[in-house]
Amino acid sequence: MNAKQYIHMEDTFGAHNYHPLDVVISKAKGVWVEDVDGNRYMDFLAAYSAVNQGHCHPRIMAALKDQCDKVTLTSRAFRNDQWPLLAKEATSLFEYEMMLPMNTGAEAVETALKAVRRWAYEVKGVPDDKAEIIVCENNFHGRTIAIVSFSTSKSYRRDFGPLTPGFKIIPYGDSKALKAAITPNTAAFMVEPIQGEGGVDVPPEGYLKQCYDICKSNNVLFVADEIQSGLGRTGKMFACDHEDVKPDVMVVGKALSAGTVPVSGVLASKEILGVFKPGDHGSTYGGAPLGCRAAREALKVLVEEKLVEASAELGDYLMQRLKKINSPHVDLYRGKGLWIGIVLKQSAGGARRFCEALMNEGLLCKETHVHIIRLAPPLCITKEELDWALERIEKVLKTL
Repeated sequence: MNAKQYIHMEDTFGAHNYHPLDVVISKAKGVWVEDVDGNRYMDFLAAYSAVNQGHCHPRIMAALKDQCDKVTLTSRAFRNDQWPLLAKEATSLFEYEMMLPMNTGAEAVETALKAVRRWAYEVKGVPDDKAEIIVCENNFHGRTIAIVSFSTSKSYRRDFGPLTPGFKIIPYGDSKALKAAITPNTAAFMVEPIQGEGGVDVPPEGYLKQCYDICKSNNVLFVADEIQSGLGRTGKMFACDHEDVKPDVMVVGKALSAGTVPVSGVLASKEILGVFKPGDHGSTYGGAPLGCRAAREALKVLVEEKLVEASAELGDYLMQRLKKINSPHVDLYRGKGLWIGIVLKQSAGGARRFCEALMNEGLLCKETHVHIIRLAPPLCITKEELDWALERIEKVLKTL
């Protein structure tokens, strides 16, 4: 079948909860993908940062294939030989005491919400059902009922009520607003160190450290959602590392399994994750041997191939080159590492048409918040490949 036939089939039988670009990908390797009609594209989105290590990395594929021949799923009713190894390796690498495995990013966020609420009741002494969690405007932490309840996007919340109570929303990047919002019932402050869906929005320098110190002085847990920003995307292992902030609770996902099978996790101290006892929380696939084996190899690739360092070096180069593009459509460029948002002027006519034009030039990226083009190539990209992409970005920004 050709692309038009696949698109017609998807639009006929699939729910319309996405608005994808009309490219039907059938193969991928490294930073390159190929569609069903044989056209080749460079991936400049990396599956929303899930493919930091590159598509179908040979080491990770070999690990998956090997594990598939052994055992893929046991459930947590029994033990397996991969989850303990991932738990030890991840907590050692990230310097935490415990990890709780889940599958998707939203599940990991839900796990963090449950953990900090229970911590508030059992450790901090907040009265029953009075715990508050503070979040930021323009956040994106997932799509479950609880999570969309504290979203400020009307489309994420519309007609999904009644919504879940217990959340306070404050402006992003404003540490004074956090201080003012805290009460004796505040359990945690949850924040994206850089807001991805918000358009790669980088907060003011020092913001994370200020918020962390405010939390510490008020016995409030600092929870970092590093699902998109973590694992090398910003030029550090985690975006919080740019300010030497060590969150009480770290939420990870996406690139944790390098775009293979869904793997996510929550990392914290024994005091925090120790609130869970057998039967309190779980997942059939969380901690599955197949996912754990993929995650173990994905982390090794990230470290041993120095992809975090590459993100820092090439991210600086990409930003410098972008800032030299004189386009009448661009308001500003922002981001860290290989994660950049091109913020367009209102007069530009929206980012969608720019992404469609870039697709026609062989470069795949995606719009967010109407007027922002998000750039996030796999961290294994080379300087020569970046130059190839920059030629096409410059052409579209100048001539469209």
